[in-house]
Amino acid sequence: MPKTRPPYSPEFRRQMVELVRAGRDPADLAREFEPTAQSICHWVTQADRQEGRREEKGDGLAAAERDELARLRRENKQLRLERDILSRAAAWFARETGAIPSGSSNS
Repeated sequence: MPKTRPPYSPEFRRQMVELVRAGRDPADLAREFEPTAQSICHWVTQADRQEGRREEKGDGLAAAERDELARLRRENKQLRLERDILSRAAAWFARETGAIPSGSSNS
């Protein structure tokens, strides 16, 4: 069974990212500290994306744009739900007042 260790602390990850940005090689840091060079590179990439320094693969959105897109999608879903409710209510009231025959398929 492979060895497992607790995840590295956010502060440790930030320090590694800062060292790489200061010019240190991830492979050198991996030899000096525990994480692999691949992990350190991943942390740098992740930090760049969170800070808007690097675009995501494929979607090209910064973190703020992704947040706004998610908010707009939630809002759009809510508006569709409200529109459907109002449409059904209007059809029900129209049937109740006799404006539409009860055999209609608007509900």
